[in-house]
Amino acid sequence: MKGKRIRYQQTGEFHFLTFSCYRRRAYLATAAAMELFEDALERVRRRYHFVVAGYVVMPEHVHLLVNEPRRALLSKAVQALKLSVSVRSRQRPFWQAHYYDFNIPGHEKFVEKLRYMHRNPVKRGLVAKPEDWKWSSFRHYQTGIHGIVEVESEWTAQERGGQLPEWMRGPLPGSSASPVPKGEGPGAPST
Repeated sequence: MKGKRIRYQQTGEFHFLTFSCYRRRAYLATAAAMELFEDALERVRRRYHFVVAGYVVMPEHVHLLVNEPRRALLSKAVQALKLSVSVRSRQRPFWQAHYYDFNIPGHEKFVEKLRYMHRNPVKRGLVAKPEDWKWSSFRHYQTGIHGIVEVESEWTAQERGGQLPEWMRGPLPGSSASPVPKGEGPGAPST
């Protein structure tokens, strides 16, 4: 079948997701709309029990770096997220029907996608530095600040008194160092 999307779910890998507003319209361009999205993401994260490792809300699309939910397929959680936003907004239709799903095979690709999403507002000319964009996980990685969405990081692992999850430990087996050191964040410009 031409154009059929193949998704690899239930692999245990993280997923880099992108979905866009209908016809790439800037339905998320206001602070209220972006905060509505963050609220919906946090509600769906709790309901379906998945980890948000990173996100950015742009005026006409979003990027997420998430693991697979414990309570359903990832596609069901994405559907619930999109529905939650669309029923609480006035625009119809709100979202494009499909979304992009890229499996993250390892640590290097994980960091690459996290940096990409955090730098997206800078690349688009919306802000001068990643930390200036309020609607992303960058500030959390940089400072540990809690926002609307709970982001899994070194900071949240320490608050729980636990060890870092395996996926955050970096490329060396058994390493306890985070790939996102405090104060540097994966979205920080490289020196």
